[in-house]
Amino acid sequence: MEAGLFTANNVWMMICTGLVFFMHLGFSFLEIGLTREKNTINILFKNVFIICVGLLVYYVGGFNLMYPGFAEDSSGIFSFAGFGIAPPENGMTPEYADGGYTWWTDFLFQGMFAATAATIVSGAVAERIKLGSFMVFTVIYVGLVYPIVGSWKWGGGFLDAMGFYDFAGSTLVHSVGGWAALIAIYLLGARIGKFDENGKPKAIPGHNIPFAAAGVLILWLGWFGFNGGSVLSADPELTSLTLVTTSLAAAAGGVSAFIVSTVMYKNYDLTMFLNGILGGLVGITAGADQMTPNDAVLIGLIAGAIIVFGVALVDKLKLDDPVGAVAVHLICGIWGTLAVGIFGAMAGMEQFLTQLTGVGIVGAFCCVTAFIILFVLKVTMGLRVSEKEELEGLDEHEHGMSAYPDFGLNEH
Repeated sequence: MEAGLFTANNVWMMICTGLVFFMHLGFSFLEIGLTREKNTINILFKNVFIICVGLLVYYVGGFNLMYPGFAEDSSGIFSFAGFGIAPPENGMTPEYADGGYTWWTDFLFQGMFAATAATIVSGAVAERIKLGSFMVFTVIYVGLVYPIVGSWKWGGGFLDAMGFYDFAGSTLVHSVGGWAALIAIYLLGARIGKFDENGKPKAIPGHNIPFAAAGVLILWLGWFGFNGGSVLSADPELTSLTLVTTSLAAAAGGVSAFIVSTVMYKNYDLTMFLNGILGGLVGITAGADQMTPNDAVLIGLIAGAIIVFGVALVDKLKLDDPVGAVAVHLICGIWGTLAVGIFGAMAGMEQFLTQLTGVGIVGAFCCVTAFIILFVLKVTMGLRVSEKEELEGLDEHEHGMSAYPDFGLNEH
């Protein structure tokens, strides 16, 4: 491979790394926008903590747990290449990763993905989880659970051997976070005032919808790196196709969600529109490199409808998800993974059943591990803040500061 092509590939991958990093600002804006002013500092603290600690635990052992180099006779379930990171002998040459990027770029790009799983949980548990308990959960889940699941496919483990396909993480990133979010909101319980005495859900409006809109548009931009970088080179045909399918699915998801929600609720709900965009993005992520533009639009249209019905289902189950993370990341993550077996280059009953099997295995593992971690935290440190802390706001009680001290906001 010529040096210019190797350099171009590596530069593209570094740009994508920066775009995925930028997604953490998008998640932060979305979460604070859809929740109340009195918990803004708390949510921002969690998101900054996730990216900092996520990178460190991935450096300490996560990367070598996710890419352990399974032996040929291995079961492909668990292996560990050791603590710390050090590039192999050919790690900075075109011999590594088919000349797509250097070993250091590989680590950093994958490290950006690692923190995303915990960020998904952050939004779902907003406004009532103890910060200390959330931080402990993040370290364990990002440090152990996420890389073990990732190793089963991207690290050459047993899911890869059975033919399971997940291009950029509808299951391996989004549903890994989504399953944990589901278990967490079940164990935590709903926010005070979310359901009335008859169990009917009541809206708890977010304090800054412009922030939420900015967050979603930043996430859409970041997804160009999330999916575009998963080509693992600057291949012109594959990267351009991937960005087209990603954008079409996002647009279709948004339009579908706003139309379905308008028909059901008789108003133009911007938050549904925004979450529909995210649902389309999550839905296309498993097969963005396999789909035609028509496939991408269909996947996005279905994902957008799933968002509206998914949010309603979560409410019906009396679960409280302030940002719609379960509908977006879990339900649309499952849909996107199954869509690989329905649309595109890999469509067929055999592939669909393989995808379904992978979804079930990952779901079972994540639910069990998330439940164990969170239940142990619940009986030891405690998961939920006191009623007084929740009513007065976590910013005041856990951080001793306000996000907007000069604006005279005092929301209880």
